Amino acid sequence: MDTFKADLSGNIAELNRNHVAVPSGSEAVRFTKMHGLGNDYVYLLLEDNPRLAEASEAQLSALARCISHRHLGVGGDGMVMIAPSEVADFRMRMWNADGSEAQMCGNASRCVGKFVFDSGLTSSTHISLETLAGIKQLELHVRDAQVESVTVDMGRPTLAAAEIPMLPDAADALPAILTAETEQGVLRFTGVSMGNPHGVAFVDEVTDDLVLGTGPRMEVHEAWPEKANIEFAHVQDRENIEMRVWERGTGETMACGTGACATAVAAILHGLTDRRVRVHLPGGTLEIYWDAESDHVLMTGPATTVASGIYFYQQSV
Repeated sequence: MDTFKADLSGNIAELNRNHVAVPSGSEAVRFTKMHGLGNDYVYLLLEDNPRLAEASEAQLSALARCISHRHLGVGGDGMVMIAPSEVADFRMRMWNADGSEAQMCGNASRCVGKFVFDSGLTSSTHISLETLAGIKQLELHVRDAQVESVTVDMGRPTLAAAEIPMLPDAADALPAILTAETEQGVLRFTGVSMGNPHGVAFVDEVTDDLVLGTGPRMEVHEAWPEKANIEFAHVQDRENIEMRVWERGTGETMACGTGACATAVAAILHGLTDRRVRVHLPGGTLEIYWDAESDHVLMTGPATTVASGIYFYQQSV
C-alpha cells in the first residue's frame, strides 16, 4: 500500500510546477477516456503511470471502481491498462466498473489499437494484442493519420458448455441451450464464449423489461458458474440484428463487442442469418463476419478518443 501511495509522485510534482492544485492525499493518475460505440472505458498507459506495476490486485480493483464512478470519478464502464507484452506488441488488462477483472472486451481492444497508433507508440497498422482471452490480431483502418476504425480477429468462438462455462439443459448439446422461466416468459439462451461467457436470447422485441429486469437476474443465474453477459436480440433480416446487452459486472452498456460477436454466432448456428451481419446496438453498428474456413470471428467498428487528463485518486472514495 505504501508503494502504491507513492505512485506517480513525478506527475504531482509536474502539476505543482504548472500551478495545478493537487488535492491533499491524492495520487495523480494520467488517463485517456475513449469509447467504442458508447462503450466507454478509462485507459491508463503503464508507461505514464509506472508504479501501477507494483500495485496489488486489490489496489487495481479499487482504482477501477473509483475511476469508473460516473459521479465521483472520471466515469466509464470500466478501466483498461495498456502495458508492454512479452508475447505480443501490447498487452491489455481490463476491469469492469465493479472492480472485477474481465478476460476480453471487443470495444476496448479497438480503442487500444487507436490509442497506441494515434499516440505514436507504433506505426504499424497491424498489431497483436495480449489479453486474458489470448492474443488478438488488430487491423487498423487509418484516415488523415489517425485510426478511424479497427477490425479485430476475435478468434474461434467456444461452444462447448464446459468451456464457456455453462450448465445447459443438455450437457453435450451444440449449441448449448439454457431454458429459463422468467417474468417475461420462457426464454432460451444460447451459450457462446468469445473469451468471456455470453447467453443470447432471441426475442420478438427487445424491451427494457428484458434488459433491465431479466438481464441482471440471468447474469447471476446458477447456470453460469462465472456469471455471464446476457444479450437480447431481435433478428430483423438475414443481414441485420438488433441487440441490447446486460454486461457482467457493469450493467447495460451502449455496446458490447464480444456480445455482438456471440449474438452473430448464435444467430448463424440457429440458421437465422448469413455469416456476415450487422449488429445494431444502442451506441451504433458493428460489422461481424464468421469465416467458415478459419472459424474465426472478425469484428469491425469505430474507436473514439474523448479526453485525456489527470485523475486525482483518493482511496477513500
